[in-house]
Amino acid sequence: MYRLTTLDNGLRIITGRMPAMHSLAIGMWIKTGGRYESSRQHGVSHFMEHMLFKGTGKRSCQQIKQAIEERGGVFNAFTSEEVVCYYVKTLSQHLDLAADVLSDMILNSSLRKEDIEKERRVIFEELRMYLDLPMQHVHDLLDELIWPEHPLGRSLLGTYKTIGAVQRNDLLRLKDQFHRPNNIIVACCGNVDHDHFIETIDALFKRCRSRKIAPFKKTGPALPKLRTNFYHKATEQTHICLGVRALSRRHPQRYALSLLSTILGGNMSSRLFNEIREKRSLAYEIGTSIKQYADTGSFFIHAGIDNRKVKEAISVIMGELKKIKKASVTKREFSMAKEYYKSGLLMSLEHTMSSMLFLGEQIASVGKIDTMEKILQDLDKVDIDMVNQVADRLFSDRSLKLAIIGPQDEKAKAEIEGLLHLQ
Repeated sequence: MYRLTTLDNGLRIITGRMPAMHSLAIGMWIKTGGRYESSRQHGVSHFMEHMLFKGTGKRSCQQIKQAIEERGGVFNAFTSEEVVCYYVKTLSQHLDLAADVLSDMILNSSLRKEDIEKERRVIFEELRMYLDLPMQHVHDLLDELIWPEHPLGRSLLGTYKTIGAVQRNDLLRLKDQFHRPNNIIVACCGNVDHDHFIETIDALFKRCRSRKIAPFKKTGPALPKLRTNFYHKATEQTHICLGVRALSRRHPQRYALSLLSTILGGNMSSRLFNEIREKRSLAYEIGTSIKQYADTGSFFIHAGIDNRKVKEAISVIMGELKKIKKASVTKREFSMAKEYYKSGLLMSLEHTMSSMLFLGEQIASVGKIDTMEKILQDLDKVDIDMVNQVADRLFSDRSLKLAIIGPQDEKAKAEIEGLLHLQ
């Protein structure tokens, strides 16, 4: 059960009451992120996320942290392509304090120049850490292939150049443009009273005025060409991401894609796990994932592979894509995938934080809530033919994009690229 209220200034408040819980999770979602950035501003949304913890006119950086943590709460934030979320999990009696701290950060951050310079160095270290993690970096390389020359194809962290160029005025402009009540969603799940929560949030944001929000840059048509990126690095293991442009968050076949992903590589019963890991011992980590945005999405296979066995592993992966493209999935694996998806969703929503993220993301991303009952009904409408149609639609030679981080030489590159065909 949830309740949604929109204040006069456009701010939306959604609650999911879980009265048996001692705790609650509250998140304040701002509709901004990586795909709202120009190439010059690359990384500014993530920079802003860091800066909001540095202090306000009311609280120092230390006081912000202590206000939550001395009462046993935890808080953090994340930046994605389409939203930024600041959140707290705490005991229900500390709701008013948590809301006050979060709103203070969002509305009243000091953004002092000396703090910006300190945090710039911290983000440089975060970037260095990230580039030293090939199993994560390879995902950005794939995004660049799928969405070339577009914000979705850029890392959320930015680059040394763009991070080094961020100035206080850049952050002030971002705050002025996006930290507006009609661009903010406040979600809370747990032992929360909706009417009291509305009063609390209304009091905190009542002086904040709405304004027209600039839209993000839309994506163009998919590039109908096989593209690869081999990032040479002397790693102990080769990391690969093989992917295609896929379906948006509201596409009518989105649940068929989720089941296809589960069947191919979503769990230990999946085809790729059995073929790559169990039968041939070619990888420890192998799986599939989906990214979904307002107007586009991607499907990809990711794996960490023995450097000596990359060609064999990619050959097996391509064989599985050919197989699922040409022959129907079985009734048994279809049934298992559907049950796995349902159970995972239901079990995740037993937690206050997962429930808050579920509600907040839907309102922030698509403007409405699909209830659990609606999702399960839509999932039940998916049949095997729909899954087969999605596989046939997505997988083609010209749609494939491959990113690899590892020690491959020119000969190995050519041999690997020769395997990337589905005919």
